[in-house]
This record gives sequence, structure tokens and C-alpha cells, in this order.
Amino acid sequence: MNHTLGIVDNTWNLSQNDSFISLVTPTLVIDQIYKSMEGPKATRSFQINQNSTDLFWITSFETKALSTNEVDVLSNDYVCHTNVDFYDGEHYSHWDLNNRIGQQYPRLTSMSNGIESYEFPEGYGFPVFGNENLFLSTQTLNHNIKPESFSVKHQVSIGYKAHNSTIKPLESKTVFIMLPYNTENPFQGPTNNDPNMCLPVETSNHSYTNDKGESLSGHWVIFPGKDKYTYDITHQLQLKDSTTMHHIATHLHPFAEALTLKNTTTGESLFTAKAINYKNKIRLEKVAAFSSEVGVMLYPDHKYELILETNNTSKTNQDMMASMFIFLYDKEVDEKLKVYNQSK
Repeated sequence: MNHTLGIVDNTWNLSQNDSFISLVTPTLVIDQIYKSMEGPKATRSFQINQNSTDLFWITSFETKALSTNEVDVLSNDYVCHTNVDFYDGEHYSHWDLNNRIGQQYPRLTSMSNGIESYEFPEGYGFPVFGNENLFLSTQTLNHNIKPESFSVKHQVSIGYKAHNSTIKPLESKTVFIMLPYNTENPFQGPTNNDPNMCLPVETSNHSYTNDKGESLSGHWVIFPGKDKYTYDITHQLQLKDSTTMHHIATHLHPFAEALTLKNTTTGESLFTAKAINYKNKIRLEKVAAFSSEVGVMLYPDHKYELILETNNTSKTNQDMMASMFIFLYDKEVDEKLKVYNQSK
């Protein structure tokens, strides 16, 4: 409404050079406490270069909060999450991989509390054509300040390189914990008879149905104290062949302590994203990221799960989400690139 009425700045400011594109949001007004998924947000589509059909490689991401003067950097306490999506129909049709369309939500990555910036290991990237459409969504957060009103902007910077035939393509896989809830009484939460039932934050978003017809939530309530949650994410990975894992960006909410990716076939923990919480306020200070040029092997006939450890040190219920954006070497696209390179 503020943007529609012209009360606050409603323009996006874009700038770029040969190595990055920067998008600064319209003004976002914070006028109360906003937990995860609640704050004002801004969305738009964009392109690396709308006038070019050349191939580029996305290699890094960064998000930060700014003052409305677009110069002064503010605390990232006001950054909930920043999502970058691609249009899978457009993207995969470029590579004649139409069988991938609609198989998984086309999220390239997400930045959030504790991981506000990262870059892929040297020699890897995500290939996009200059005029290919991408989609940006960034949302505010305010766990700690009860103000009358103040305003921020978000600056999102995406690093890229011109095409180089030596760069290896990555494919993003989103895996996340989902917990069952009672559809007849969804806000009942766990009981003595059903201790595995979760209390969903709400059921209109982040609710899913598995192949058994059970309702699951990816956004649930954690109670004061310590807890542990596990979820089999083999079906989310959708591995068709053995490949190597080269980067993981983890999305967690405050009061998470660690999220582990485990190969349950071998019993090996492949990576644990340890989270550091601030002691004097509600926010994640840092979440560990995985990055490797050599990579770690994943196999289509193995089982994988996520293990989340939480410690709600507050005296009230809090909300939780736990996901990993796993970047795998993309063999299929690499084969397509060989043909593309020969044509240039």
C-alpha cells in the first residue's frame, strides 16, 4: 500500500559491470516485530544482460541491508531471506533437457541469517544466457526491535563471469526437513500417542503431501529446550547417476545449532552446518558452509537424510525451518556444453 500510494520509494535501482549485477530494492517499512516469513518483501524478475544471447556463469551471491540513502550499510538483522529462482521451462529448453521441467521447484539458491554471501569453488558456476529470465525475492526480518517505524532497503549482488569452456556446471538441489501434522487438528501439535507430530506455523504455505497421503510441514514450531529432528531426503535429491557435491548453502532459523547431511547407507556424515546464535539477541551470527573443488561423491542407490539439532533457549515457542541448497556437478549440462562450445 505504501508503494502504491507513493508514500515511500517504489523503484528498483540496478547497476552492473563485467563481473556482477546489483539490485537495490524499493523502500521496505519495518513497523513491528517480524519473525521469519512475516516481514515486508520485494520481488522482481531480471536478466544478466537483456540485450545478449551470450552464455554467462553465475559464481557468487550477496545480500545486505542498506539505509534508504542506499549508501549506509545496516545490520543484517533486517534480512530474513533472499531467494533467486530460474524459470525451469526457459532454462532447460536451452539445453534440450525438457524432461527436467516441473520435476523440482526451480530455486537456484537462498541467502539468509548466517549465510548472507558466498561463492562457488573455483572453476564452477551456474550457466545462464544473458537474456534468460531470473526471479528475485527478498524479505525483511525484525526479531529484536519494537520501533514505531523505520525503513530499510536490501541490496542483492550476483557475481558472474563471461563464458569460459573450462568452467564446470552446477545443478542446485533443494532438500529440507518436513514433519507430519494432524490434518484434522493441525494446531494440536505432538501428543503422547503421536510424539512425531509437529505443530505447523500455518498450513497455507510450506505444507506438502507425501506418497502415502500424509500431510507434512516444512515450517513448524519448536518448544523451549533441546530437540532433534530427522528426515529422509533421498527422494528430494532425485539422483539418477553418481556425481560430486561441491557447495552447500544452509538455511536455518534462530535456535538451530546444527544441520547434518548424512549418508545413511554408509553411516557417514558428509557435512554438518554448525550454527552460532547471538547470545544477546535473537539471530544467527554464522552458519557454516561447505565448498570444495574436489567434491564429495553422492550415489543414486544410497539413502540420505538431514539431522537437525535445536536448542530453544528462550521461554517461548519459536519457529523453525531447515534446508540445504546442494550444488552438484551437472553431467548432463556438461555434455550439452561440449556441443555448445564446438558451435562457437
